[in-house]
Amino acid sequence: MKRLLLLLPLAVFLLIAGFLYRGLFLDPTSVPSALIGKPFPAFALSALDQPSRTLTREDITGRPALVNIWASWCSSCRQEHPVLIKLAARGVVIYGVNYKDDRAAARRWLGTSDNPYLLTIEDAVGSLGVDLGVYGAPETFVIDAQGIIRDKYVGIIDQDVWRKKVGPIYAKLLREAAP
Repeated sequence: MKRLLLLLPLAVFLLIAGFLYRGLFLDPTSVPSALIGKPFPAFALSALDQPSRTLTREDITGRPALVNIWASWCSSCRQEHPVLIKLAARGVVIYGVNYKDDRAAARRWLGTSDNPYLLTIEDAVGSLGVDLGVYGAPETFVIDAQGIIRDKYVGIIDQDVWRKKVGPIYAKLLREAAP
């Protein structure tokens, strides 16, 4: 019995080491979302460029799209922005959600760089972000033509991420939506 008690710390150590070792191989951008397969949340928020215009879920449905969570204060968003501009130029439909940002700063930032977004939703208090389970910016949701969330990517979308992860999903949704 004493021998078993002596081996207990070793067993606990090996168990903890096994969990830590497994963690080395997990993808930090793969954050599970309970919203995959569910409709994009309903919302009624102002358009960033036209504060008197209210945008709703219906404004972003009808075709496959990316919904990109961004902010002018987000340095990672600035790094991601040129890739989004290239994708938009190639015809990728991208909607923006300006997350917990100052309207003037966000408009100024989009005014000084190209704007990849067909519409930009102003989420100044983060209510839509809460409904989406946003951890921070940037995050990107892939929605189908019916507004169903098909995937979520946390972090910067660069060319490699687009080619290997997000792009194939978007291409599949385009094929599904084609008549």
